[in-house]
Amino acid sequence: MAIEERKANPTSPRTRLLESAGQVFAEKGFDRATGKEICEKAGANTGAINYYFAGMEGLYKAVVWEAHNRFVTFEAASEAIAAKGDAKSRLEAILDLVVRTITGPQLSSWALRVLGREIVSPTAALDELREKQIVPKARLLRGIVGELMGLPEDHPAVGRGCISVIAPCLMLLVFDRGTLKRVFPQFSFAPEKAPALAKHLVQFALAGLSAAAAEARKECHT
Repeated sequence: MAIEERKANPTSPRTRLLESAGQVFAEKGFDRATGKEICEKAGANTGAINYYFAGMEGLYKAVVWEAHNRFVTFEAASEAIAAKGDAKSRLEAILDLVVRTITGPQLSSWALRVLGREIVSPTAALDELREKQIVPKARLLRGIVGELMGLPEDHPAVGRGCISVIAPCLMLLVFDRGTLKRVFPQFSFAPEKAPALAKHLVQFALAGLSAAAAEARKECHT
């Protein structure tokens, strides 16, 4: 809903509030942000937050959802793998989508920082998002990883495998890009570098999952 509204009317009061709030929450967090500052930044009257979002908590929840929607939604992930016939192709599609989103212009700096805050220190705003988006996406990934490893989805090794696949993506999402560039000068977030990065993540994941699966099967026979 938020993305559709932004595309339809990027200058609407609700959209301006979301954008301004995103910037303020990214900089200060929820506890130190004020409605007055957000409204002034958005050019809105002081009652706008209550009118559109029923208060600051509602606004923050909407900002967290908006930040997530600019990343990878369950719907986008499902669509990306819909036509893929095997687990390797589905993994490639998911990681390609993640990398293209992280390196693309649609993921604004405030969205990155808001998501980073929620990943490191979750708030109540994450509760509904977790149930409606994060858990369903985890189920998709478990199916892919379980198939690649030749193990049941509920096998502990599959859970560990999912974490290993997700971890580099989360690092790219939340790690300070200036620091990353300073530590690894050759690394680039440029969109034209996305295919090579996605290919690397796939190769790394497949090798690790294969080794972990072999170890899990060996443990079952000892």
